[in-house]
Amino acid sequence: MSEKEMFLQTWEREFQTTLKVLKAYPSDKLDLKPHERSRSAKDLAWTFVGEESVVDGVSKGQIDLQGGPKSPDTFQEIITVYEKHHNENVAKLKNLSDPDLNKSIPFPVAPKQMGQVRALDILWTMLMDSVHHRGQLSVYLRLAGAKVPSIYGPTADEPWIAFQ
Repeated sequence: MSEKEMFLQTWEREFQTTLKVLKAYPSDKLDLKPHERSRSAKDLAWTFVGEESVVDGVSKGQIDLQGGPKSPDTFQEIITVYEKHHNENVAKLKNLSDPDLNKSIPFPVAPKQMGQVRALDILWTMLMDSVHHRGQLSVYLRLAGAKVPSIYGPTADEPWIAFQ
């Protein structure tokens, strides 16, 4: 299996898990912020769409980390855009060649510091950062009074089997 195939498999599996977490979030608690420096649940959910925009930048050889589209008003719209965006990005990535994925492009490597980073390494970073933000959102789920679905194993709300 190539690294590209491994990435695509892992990305799809994590996407499905992220969707499960997003769909578990109560749509009437979009403004929840566990701390004044935290983002709202709505802004955190919109982060997943922004993360995936990295694929477009990798395909162009230049990643724009500024701005981006404005978040929709409802949680359901965020989920719909995320699903659509993901499917489009998977198609883009499948069309990229190994030389495209192994070229180095400008990317932040430290505060206020740019470096040359291999495109596929940037995609892995995007995926791991999405997983990190999904973990944050899973905490928001509990604070919002929602049930936390299984992510990598059982939760108090979604037990698998009783271990003896």
